[in-house]
Amino acid sequence: MIPDFDLLKSQLEGDLFTDNVQRVLYSTDASQYKEMPLAVTRPKNKEDVKKIINFARENGTSIIPRGAGTSLAGQVVGPGIVVDVSKYMNRILEFNEKENYVLIEPGVVLAELNQFLATYGMQFGPETSTANRCVVGGMLGNNSCGLHSLVYGSVREHILEVDAVLSDGSETVFKPLTKEEFKAKLNGNPNQLEKAIYENINELLTDKANQKEIRGQFPDPKLTRRNMGYAIDVLLDSEIYTDGGPTFNFSKLLAGSEGTLAFSTKLKLNVIPLPPKYKGLVCAHFETLEESLHGNLVALKYKPTAIELMDDPVMQAAKQNREQNKNRWFVKGDPGAMLMIEFSFETEEELTSTAARLEKELSKAKLGYHYPLITGEDKIKRVWSLRTAGLGLLANIPGDRKGVPGIEDTAVHPEYLPDYIADLKKVLKKLGLESIYYAHIATGEIHFRPLINFKDPKDVELFNTLMNEVAKLVKKYRGSMSGEHGDGRVRGKFIPFMLGEKNDELIRSVKKAWDPDNIFNPGKIVETPEITESLRVIPGKAIPDYITNFDFSENRGYFRSIEKCNGSGDCRKSDKIGGTMCPTFMATGDEDKTTRGRANILREFLYNNEKEQAFDHKEIYDILDLCISCKACKSECPSNVDMAKLKAEFLQHYYDIHGIPMRSKLIAYLPRLNKLAMVFRPFSNLVMNLSFTKSLIGFSTQRNVPELSNITLNKWTGNGIPKPETSKGTVYLFNDEFTNYNESDIGIKAILLLTKLGYEVKIPFSKESGRTFLSKGLVRTAQKIASENVSLLKDIVSEASPLIGIEPSAILAFRDEYPDLVADNLQEAANKLAKNALLFEEFMAAEIDKGNIDQSLFTNEEKQILLHGHCQQKAVASTDPSKKVLSFPKNYSIQEIPSGCCGMAGSFGYEKEHYELSMKIGAMVLFPAVKNANAETIIAAPGTSCRHQIKDGTGKKALHPVEVLYDALV
Repeated sequence: MIPDFDLLKSQLEGDLFTDNVQRVLYSTDASQYKEMPLAVTRPKNKEDVKKIINFARENGTSIIPRGAGTSLAGQVVGPGIVVDVSKYMNRILEFNEKENYVLIEPGVVLAELNQFLATYGMQFGPETSTANRCVVGGMLGNNSCGLHSLVYGSVREHILEVDAVLSDGSETVFKPLTKEEFKAKLNGNPNQLEKAIYENINELLTDKANQKEIRGQFPDPKLTRRNMGYAIDVLLDSEIYTDGGPTFNFSKLLAGSEGTLAFSTKLKLNVIPLPPKYKGLVCAHFETLEESLHGNLVALKYKPTAIELMDDPVMQAAKQNREQNKNRWFVKGDPGAMLMIEFSFETEEELTSTAARLEKELSKAKLGYHYPLITGEDKIKRVWSLRTAGLGLLANIPGDRKGVPGIEDTAVHPEYLPDYIADLKKVLKKLGLESIYYAHIATGEIHFRPLINFKDPKDVELFNTLMNEVAKLVKKYRGSMSGEHGDGRVRGKFIPFMLGEKNDELIRSVKKAWDPDNIFNPGKIVETPEITESLRVIPGKAIPDYITNFDFSENRGYFRSIEKCNGSGDCRKSDKIGGTMCPTFMATGDEDKTTRGRANILREFLYNNEKEQAFDHKEIYDILDLCISCKACKSECPSNVDMAKLKAEFLQHYYDIHGIPMRSKLIAYLPRLNKLAMVFRPFSNLVMNLSFTKSLIGFSTQRNVPELSNITLNKWTGNGIPKPETSKGTVYLFNDEFTNYNESDIGIKAILLLTKLGYEVKIPFSKESGRTFLSKGLVRTAQKIASENVSLLKDIVSEASPLIGIEPSAILAFRDEYPDLVADNLQEAANKLAKNALLFEEFMAAEIDKGNIDQSLFTNEEKQILLHGHCQQKAVASTDPSKKVLSFPKNYSIQEIPSGCCGMAGSFGYEKEHYELSMKIGAMVLFPAVKNANAETIIAAPGTSCRHQIKDGTGKKALHPVEVLYDALV
């Protein structure tokens, strides 16, 4: 019988969904598992949580607590009611500077918490690689550690108190208890379930035979990363059962319990001072992985704050990621492995001398060949970004075999690592497998990622064999199968083997005492299903293949391009974290507005399609509707998922079935319609900005539609283009459809500026860029335009005579989309053209670097400039050239607004149903920055849509860099 979710929905202040799309979105995490939940809820408060728990108990179902869904072991995958705390239960409630604690709700994102604490010179110690999106409640569930666990330990060492709702709906607070307080919990406790919980643990841990079994079978206590089962070994060490031990605190048991015992609604965390001022990374390069293992033991003697490992495949994968390739600047050659050894000291001298001594000892032992010391906050941040992108980067390895979670969380004491790795390599060789090696080598945990293809039934069986073989190895070294990622579905079944049958019985009795009705996250830690059940893919089932307009062959087809999303959730960053991806999530906090969410819906409905037409899915159409095609995922997602490209391809196929909506057709063909509208220009401008016209088209009446210019750029140049007095060379200016019809004044200024600087400007004959067609999914028309433009321009554009573009979205089509659109016979020409198609600022910056532009041609007047970069510029090119040219006049100073997408995104912000979200995106960072700028500050924005959004959102006029530099001429 299906529970009455309408009744529950009426009782909640938060949200409840039972539709298929939302259930699909929450059916996976960052693991290989998938299971459809009954419903998805997003509680607003503790009372909502209690109602959901009571409803689950009364209806014989379960709940699955969830935060960002970055779990690697399938912890938040299950058949019950998903309870997502990230949307609403994310407040920082109190910070006590005197007593060094912070009170938070479980949905607070770690990086945002640390941003808040940093203003007081404090931090929460455990720092995961997913810090910019993971929530602290999830960290408690996994007992997360992170980069600096060598000095800061895990969440277990920093959790002080937990306000929790128990499985019967009652509330309690778990905190440190004196012996007297502990006895009071056993005697006269009015909360019967809480009393039973304390009675259970006391009965288990007072038994001498149990004590011996726990101390003899649990992982080596010297190993800091040990997280199998429930932490009854930690409670055994408390003063209740061990003389001289710390106070008893059930919060320590909840750390690592994966939401299987209680539901946390408020957390009290210990906070610590920020690290010393002088930090540095010794990035030791090694010829082999084995060398690095011994290098790690040398480095540990110097008391570093962290040591992280990266092997060659991870560093090679970084070359394929535009964002991370820039972060390889310090890598010399192709090392087989690298250790990133971090030190923090109070003085610079301590830092440099320690680094020098370490280098000397490593060199003397013939361990490594290059030991650069990286200092400076920005550079260190970039190095760590390269390391923490490891998981996502692995999705770029071509083929169906991917580095999968399973043995990635094993940990042994660091002194055993060389022998353990040698044994592991033998196992891998015997099974015909290869693995990637990276992560927390200092504390004995290396993330192994053997390449497995779950689509192949033989590989599924191979995975099962591998897990069993590795479990034997880990036990040999008295290590832990779960170091920080938890047991979940993938390692829970090994608890009886790793800890012994008796300890497994003790763990089961704990679960039974806390959760007699098995409401909380069943199938994790206790009674775990087989590790090869409920996989995302069905072994042996062929994946769909399609004839596409874009070339997806680099990823072996359209579907595999979707599969590059591994669920790591990098697209769940908030506007507080920065970056561009994903603007719609930043504005809403909704999973269905993430790149991951869109990829999951595409994957699910195409993989399990039963329709005659594979792309005939309104569910996909609807979820892609709010993808604004900003392209940020192409660069910021470590897996390089290009959702804009996937969306455009889908829309073309969907329109083949259902026809093209009239508004989409009007927007796509706008450049051609503008040619006709120019004949009636004053009247056209008047009519297009009438509320009636905007409503008829489907535009928001609150928008100002861009007006046509007095004269097209084509017409202006028809009378001849001025020649420079002395020519430094020829440049071809791409007369894009936006500049030609709507902003010809910018085009004219660009010509006059370039001429004044000594360049002969020519306007080549070409078609429009095709951007409007691409944005609305008319890919075949864009394909024809791309082919025509490549054919027209291939013989004239070169490195010596580049093609320069004013509007980023137009010129970058040559670089981004054209090579994937044209036929094979034009491929080479398209790639050559792409290399020589430059943003105006890129050309100018290169000429400045060559010394070809004289600064004396520009004013010495002081000016302050605020720059908002175009999102496609950030994704495919860079804002660095814009900053360089805008600061070229002697006394011009430039500051880039840390905004992501402006929210307009071409036509998106004009469309009536998208207007509110568009303005919400702009209001996150961009609008406040512009509004707070003084009247004399110049606002610069290369993108035409961005300039219109700034005008509509702030009332201020933004200028193209062309205009800024033209006005600066003397």
